[in-house]
Amino acid sequence: MSLFYESPLTTRYASTEMKEVFSSVFKYRTWRKLWVALAEGQKELGLPITDVQIQEMKNAIDRIDFDKVREYEKETRHEVMAHIHAFGDAAPKARGVIHMGATSSYVTDNGDLIALKTALQLLKGKLILLIEKLNHLALKEENTPCLGYTHFQPAQATTFGKRVCLWLQDFLTDFKDLLALMEDFPFLGCKGAIGSQGSFLALFEGDHQKVIALDNTITQKMGFNRSFLICSQTFPRKQEQRILYLLSSIGASAYKCATDLRLLSHLGEVEEPFKKEQVGSSAMPYKRNPIYSERVCGLSRFVINLSQNGADNASLQWLERSLDDSSNRRMAIPEAFLGIDGVVNLLYTIISGLKTFPKMMEAHLEEHLPYISIETILAAAVLKGMDRQEAHEVLRKHSFKAGREKKETGKSPDLLNTLLEAVQLTPGEMEDLLKPENLTGRSHQQVLEFLKFEVAPILEKHLDLDALIPSVEF
Repeated sequence: MSLFYESPLTTRYASTEMKEVFSSVFKYRTWRKLWVALAEGQKELGLPITDVQIQEMKNAIDRIDFDKVREYEKETRHEVMAHIHAFGDAAPKARGVIHMGATSSYVTDNGDLIALKTALQLLKGKLILLIEKLNHLALKEENTPCLGYTHFQPAQATTFGKRVCLWLQDFLTDFKDLLALMEDFPFLGCKGAIGSQGSFLALFEGDHQKVIALDNTITQKMGFNRSFLICSQTFPRKQEQRILYLLSSIGASAYKCATDLRLLSHLGEVEEPFKKEQVGSSAMPYKRNPIYSERVCGLSRFVINLSQNGADNASLQWLERSLDDSSNRRMAIPEAFLGIDGVVNLLYTIISGLKTFPKMMEAHLEEHLPYISIETILAAAVLKGMDRQEAHEVLRKHSFKAGREKKETGKSPDLLNTLLEAVQLTPGEMEDLLKPENLTGRSHQQVLEFLKFEVAPILEKHLDLDALIPSVEF
């Protein structure tokens, strides 16, 4: 236990792999790799840098003396300079060529882009696994009749598989947005103090082609296809706005799904995974609360609210840049990724172990018959020759009267026989209309069509069986 505050995201909710991406070790090791790539590119283009210097830098990538860095930063009040000095101490022969021609954003912004790309790749793997789990659940429950709601009032019959597909469709939209973002993810490259590449042009004595070649070389060495052709000192903060919006969107999808699960838990139609020795309440031993779904909602709400920081940081960059975004970004972006990582991990766990209770769904359907079949009865009455508007008015009056009587007395009136007489249907015709499988419309077919034509192609192309399985410890 720590004597000081620790973020619950790092101690309880986020995975080890996502925490590593935003760790100090990952960050500063990446900085050193960027300095190596810069020196290699400059040497290849003719600047006086030796193989010995580059090898010494490579050997020192993992030997970060954080105590020494802290001492340098106390003196310089400059994070990047502190690391340049510490790197120079670890690679003394290369001290004079480290960071040559670069500004701080060369390592800070390029390093951030590498971390963001890595985090998105992790998230992509986990999100497609969640989509696969939802796909399996939808197939399993494709034709399970259940009561549908509008305004959380009983409406009509649907299938549980159709309801799962509504959640799945939201996550599919998010996944496609994630793919589009990752396909359009440039590097900063080496652009200099205000983005003009003036320092590099000076180093190469006015040779524009060498400046372009250096930028391209570093970009490719660090695993990117291209760099921004135009930028200021930093990469455009619109990129981070897009990222935070994506994470917020995943959070909104998860919030909707988890809220539905909480409502359905109240109705007794589903139940979260519940371990044998798990305690639901310290006061009420019988309780089995949907704590994971509640946690999904809480973390999702946190991430959704963080997204405003992306818009603020993008809009408040003065001219070629200001530094008021720095402290904000250090918190908002890692926390958003750690938060949404926890959300996806939790939802994967919930869906993997979700219990469904078709008999409870059936009981709720029967409880609200014949009310939920009124639209079907209306169509049948019209087919038998009744005026549609007259039939609608008759059904409205009888159902309202029966509903009021039920609420006032607590007993269900015999609405069925009343409707038989009102719309002139036979008992056999009415019995067929009230069968659950005849009340769900095209829900079953819609599920199969959606999974076949929209979900299957995505799974076939992007399902990564080597992706890290989302896991939850708490």
